[in-house]
Amino acid sequence: MTASQAWHGAGPPLPQFWEFAAPPAWLSIDFISDLHLQASQPRTTQALAAHLLHTSADAVFILGDLFETWVGDDARHDAFEASIADMLKDASARRSLAFMAGNRDFLLGGSFLQECGVMALPDPTVLVAFGKRLLLTHGDALCLGDTAYQRFRGEVRTEQWRRSFLKRPLTERRALAARMREGSAEHQRAQPAQSGADVDPAAAVQWMHEAATRLLVHGHTHRPATEEIAPGFTRLVLTDWELDRTPARCGVLRLSERGLERVAPAGPAPAA
Repeated sequence: MTASQAWHGAGPPLPQFWEFAAPPAWLSIDFISDLHLQASQPRTTQALAAHLLHTSADAVFILGDLFETWVGDDARHDAFEASIADMLKDASARRSLAFMAGNRDFLLGGSFLQECGVMALPDPTVLVAFGKRLLLTHGDALCLGDTAYQRFRGEVRTEQWRRSFLKRPLTERRALAARMREGSAEHQRAQPAQSGADVDPAAAVQWMHEAATRLLVHGHTHRPATEEIAPGFTRLVLTDWELDRTPARCGVLRLSERGLERVAPAGPAPAA
């Protein structure tokens, strides 16, 4: 763990950068994000189950938005959430799993992860593996141009808000989450091309500089790409998973001794 320093200049303060070194026995690591699992989209859930079962990777790192919504760990006993817990338990018996909270499932807590055998990753995390240093983040904290979202994010990430929300009955929390999703969708439709919905390049480079890495891996934006955002600084945006609508898409970013490569999920295609 390295202590962060204040940002010199405009912008929010830098976060802390937690560091994780991959075990020497690992040969490859898969990165995925933005699956937005929900009962109404079974093909996406099937694709994840197949990948966790069949991938050759030693570890799978999920960089946020595994669930469409997560309203508290007490929801894990409901049918759909319990089925995902069983999936993760089975997968964690075969290979290492790690999870970083996203904007949709930031309330997913340690009790659920521990029960499923999944390691919690702080956002951001510096991964040291195969002679490389990569900065991992969900990505929403770097979308500084979307000021309305950043205000909302700052409010709901406070301990006071979390305690107040989690005290509500589960059914009420689900209803509130549904309304928040509707509000988010309306916001996106009103500004479909807003640049603020993407990562701020200057802030991203500042993070990378502080973390002593030139590689950034993130999700959140649903805009998969590999691009140099400043000379010598590259970001790799993960593919969101959407297999229940057309056009379908999903993808995995794999890290090994060969470097970083994009591969298709392992296993058979989900049933129609």
